[in-house]
Amino acid sequence: MIPRLPASFILAGVVTAMSAANAADDVTLPAMQIQDTAAPDDGQSVGYQGRPSSSTTKLGLTNKQTPQAITTITRAQMNDFKMNGVKDALRSAPSVTVEQSESDRTEFTSRGFDIGSFEYDGMGMPFAQTIMIGDLDMAEFEQIDVLHGANGLMSGTGNPSATVNFIRKRPTRDFQAQIDTSVGSWDNRRIDVDVAGPLTDTGNVRGRFIYAHDKGNSWMDRYSHEKNVAAGLLAFDLSDADTLTVGFTQHNSDSNGSTWGNLPLVDINNNPIHYSSRSSNVGQPWTYWNMHTQRAFAEWKHDFGNGWNATLTGTGITEYQDTNMLYVSSVTDDDASVFAAHTTSKAHQLLGEAKVSGPFSLFGRDHELTFGAAYGRTHQKAREYDAAETGYFNTSFAGILGGITPTPQFDYTRDTNTQNFEDRQKSLFAGARFSLADDLHWIAGARMLSADGTGESYGTDHSQREHGKVTPYTGLVYDLTPQWSVYTSWTQIFNPQYGTVGVDGKVLAPLEGKSLEAGVKGSVMDDRLNLTAAVFKTKQSNVQSADFIEVGSQFRYFTDDYKSHGIELEASGEALPGLDLLAGYTYVHIENDDGDKSRRYVPTHAFRGMASYRLPSLPQARIGTRVSWQSGIQNDNYSVIRQNAYALVDLMTSYDIDSNWSTALNFNNVTDRKYLTSLYSGTASNYGAPRNLTASLTWRY
Repeated sequence: MIPRLPASFILAGVVTAMSAANAADDVTLPAMQIQDTAAPDDGQSVGYQGRPSSSTTKLGLTNKQTPQAITTITRAQMNDFKMNGVKDALRSAPSVTVEQSESDRTEFTSRGFDIGSFEYDGMGMPFAQTIMIGDLDMAEFEQIDVLHGANGLMSGTGNPSATVNFIRKRPTRDFQAQIDTSVGSWDNRRIDVDVAGPLTDTGNVRGRFIYAHDKGNSWMDRYSHEKNVAAGLLAFDLSDADTLTVGFTQHNSDSNGSTWGNLPLVDINNNPIHYSSRSSNVGQPWTYWNMHTQRAFAEWKHDFGNGWNATLTGTGITEYQDTNMLYVSSVTDDDASVFAAHTTSKAHQLLGEAKVSGPFSLFGRDHELTFGAAYGRTHQKAREYDAAETGYFNTSFAGILGGITPTPQFDYTRDTNTQNFEDRQKSLFAGARFSLADDLHWIAGARMLSADGTGESYGTDHSQREHGKVTPYTGLVYDLTPQWSVYTSWTQIFNPQYGTVGVDGKVLAPLEGKSLEAGVKGSVMDDRLNLTAAVFKTKQSNVQSADFIEVGSQFRYFTDDYKSHGIELEASGEALPGLDLLAGYTYVHIENDDGDKSRRYVPTHAFRGMASYRLPSLPQARIGTRVSWQSGIQNDNYSVIRQNAYALVDLMTSYDIDSNWSTALNFNNVTDRKYLTSLYSGTASNYGAPRNLTASLTWRY
């Protein structure tokens, strides 16, 4: 059963700008991606070899210097496999599981726990309820960094899953432009426009503009989508030491045939429900989910000299939602108990951060220090109108699947059908990288966090107060050779749980616990291929359980304590001349307090990999494949609800016609594997996309 959740959340932060490629004079060379004019300490990924941004670790550490595993999804990978939305991009990240619990709401897990921290250039507040609504378009981003494990020092809250950091693109000093067009199965079509370059003769003022339009139908009956993105960014060199960057993004995501929840997998007696077609959908012609988001930001960077610099960033977000939704609660023969509602919401968020970093000397050695302060505030209001006075009503399940359920009149509302709450976070942080010896480095720091919540959410007191909570972090990195290092890290876990209600009718207590990680990192093939192996162990308390009680139309959850451990292996970069790859294997085992295996909707074993190869005999052409495999999963309470182990295989090929034009063909799920997208929600799921095709044409200058 899908809980009725508050209608909105904020994806904190801002991203602007786009993707493109420099024209290559020789068509036998790989197509080059536009490289942003970034700060010297920012990572610049090359091909499939990810180099995390300095904002991902807050301390400006490289991948090798960071005592945690990091995965980077690069622009080259997104272009090759047409990963135009965040869900598709993160499906390719080893250790991340995309839990598509509804048509337009998605949870993400890593190492068995929910990912609640999504950042933009290192800034952001946690999602309310760890849920993403809609499908964030990837045209605005240069890369995505996934920092594995707890991240209390670097992101403000600790959670043993991961922190996802979207790296926005920047204006470039050289003029460049790119236009991508594509058409695909189910009448999908897309266009991306990207223009960047100097706006003055000296290049001290630079700009970037992006427009993306994505529209199409779906394999699911009655479901369709439309995304429109417009973004602009300006950078001003105010002096040799000062750069001001400002940007604005309008992101509209509209869908029809949308669903609350998915297809019920069992009836009221827990007997399996079988569907004749993977296109089955409980969404109706009158259901829709529209989400329009505006983001504006300003960033000022100052170079003090001698390696010291400061960054001051402010971000404002306004988000509007408008929905007509239907949720199937239970099924008895052809009788379905359903809930339908019309909801509108508006949310405002303000984020700010000031950070200073630089080197210092102590005991005859050079070290690095970062310190700063951050502030975040979210204010959300919503109103819901129900189709029935008691919330639920009965209708024909066959009529739902056939899309003929009549449009209800949304006439009923009450004081408990509203949201009006505010969340605030304030924090101070400091961290340092001490050089204990030439080849031994100690990373240590802490963040002091204060979190407050006020107001009400659907009849529940949203109040929360956590002041002066200190989250320590420590890690060691030992350089075995210039190419290889071993590391270990430890941190406490602390994460306020906004919006989720406990059985006592109050917001759940914060997540708490500890996380330990150790591993080895290295590079081979003349530093063109990165390798990582990590082991981790976590203990976490106050985790939202799958068990709940229903009070009126509100779901109130029990909590559980969990222990988990696992292994992660990853390789990224150029394995052989012309062969680029990103591949990773993850093993995770989760137990409850009684020692029983739990959260079995998370695959115990998973492999994600993608590779592309430029043909030596025909260097204008490239071929590639993307493979995703996971072991079987099942519901913790109902063994009849399960998904057997399965693999998905995608193929791609591209051809450089000349230095400006190229074309590509992407063939997804080539084996036409039938599978359920997720068992995260417990007793409901949808089927994944069958075999499909996308053809594209790109012009670049």
